Amino acid sequence: MNSFKLLISLLLLFLLFGKTNANIELSKQEYRLKFEQIALSHQSQFNIPASITLAQGILESNSGNSVLAKKANNHFGIKCYSNWTGEKIYMDDDAANECFRSYSSAEESYKDHSEFLKNGKRYQFLFSYSVDDYRNWAYGLKKAGYATNPEYAELLIKIIEELNLNKLSENSNVLVSSNFSNLTNELSIQTHSNDVNFVVVNQGDSFYQIARKSGLTLRQLHKYNDFEKKKETLKVGYIIYLEPKRNRSKTKKEITLEKPMTLREVSQKEAIRLKPLMRKNQSSSPDEQLPKGEKVFLR
Repeated sequence: MNSFKLLISLLLLFLLFGKTNANIELSKQEYRLKFEQIALSHQSQFNIPASITLAQGILESNSGNSVLAKKANNHFGIKCYSNWTGEKIYMDDDAANECFRSYSSAEESYKDHSEFLKNGKRYQFLFSYSVDDYRNWAYGLKKAGYATNPEYAELLIKIIEELNLNKLSENSNVLVSSNFSNLTNELSIQTHSNDVNFVVVNQGDSFYQIARKSGLTLRQLHKYNDFEKKKETLKVGYIIYLEPKRNRSKTKKEITLEKPMTLREVSQKEAIRLKPLMRKNQSSSPDEQLPKGEKVFLR
């Protein structure tokens, strides 16, 4: 009987511990440390203050703990709007069952946020402010209608000053030197027609060298390129993407194979993520050889 009670107690402790771990949430500081390098690289690439990007991410996603962030990797609360062609998720917000953008990764959400501001007509006046002027950026975002909360600017400023995010810009030249802004000095970066940055493998290049020069981890490099788990070597002329591929093609509905290829190879050639490509073509095998003349759907 005592053994039975002990077993039950241990089981309850195990369940409690598992539940506790499952519900662990990121703090603001942990979120900042996790995403500050991405924010800094986008500051250099898009001229958007890293402090503003991080503060918006923290506020909009509750430090990455919101349902929208966890289910759809949407860290900035960006809704679909009429021009969105990617994945979608529906949730209640200002109105019931509103359409929000869904991403394959947090990194993709960060990039879309930067492009959303950079390409949005109502946000163009913000780029007259320097990356150090986080206050005008915060009030400008509120003025442009990014959020409906009347205290949106003050909330952003409070987060920035609480976490000293404004200090990021002061050290950005040092911090970004190993990241995206300095890549042109070390890697020959090109942009795919599907709007994804990549490099072409040269003689002697390795995963480690490309990861180090691009400021990415090996795990990110493998994930962005849908590499098979045991892939260890790179062939000269191979395309390596430095950011997440798209869920669909922006320019093509389908292609007809001019030679036998696998969907993994098509994924890399067309800058489309492998899993969505497999779903579009109702395939369960990414490495099955498809014959010449086969049609492959890209969206």
